[in-house]
Amino acid sequence: MRQRKPYHHGNLREALLQAAVRLIAEVGPTAFTLREVARRAGVSHNAPYRHFQDKEDLIAAVATQGYEELTTAMVDAASQQAEALDRLKCAGLAYVAFALRRPEHFTVMFDAPFSEHTHPDAAKAAKCAFSTLVGFVKVCQEQGQVPSGDPAAHALLAWSMVHGVAKLAITGRLPYRSKAGIMKFATFVIDQSLPARR
Repeated sequence: MRQRKPYHHGNLREALLQAAVRLIAEVGPTAFTLREVARRAGVSHNAPYRHFQDKEDLIAAVATQGYEELTTAMVDAASQQAEALDRLKCAGLAYVAFALRRPEHFTVMFDAPFSEHTHPDAAKAAKCAFSTLVGFVKVCQEQGQVPSGDPAAHALLAWSMVHGVAKLAITGRLPYRSKAGIMKFATFVIDQSLPARR
């Protein structure tokens, strides 16, 4: 009779998430298996099923973790600024910095779709991140620093620009190789897109 692999992790869920992120860095968000995640985490191949129903469930958990960290990063960066437009700008820079810091999470969040119906926590975290951006836009509009109109549309415009920079950066498509160079370019893009201060 085959002896069961001993379990040593104090926090199995966190250990599996970390193993998944490391594996995603090597093979991408679609090629990994739960069995390999378990092997990397040093647990039995059945251990992941204590917390995750399947591979998509684990992917959604990684995405949730990413969206929550992204929201915190945007809020923290914005909170250091007094002016509404500067808060919006810093939130955008925090978005790019997050992608550089957590490229595996970023890839899972946007390249490995999950069902909103079966993974409501991930969907809620994603909506919270976007709502945070919309909130920054609304304050800018209230202060006359961003044109009036649908704040969600302005937020989508801002998101599209920083997302483009972030995606190009983590896939090595920008001519800048250092984080400082990428962030300088991101600053240029945001400054060019924001309206002139009144």
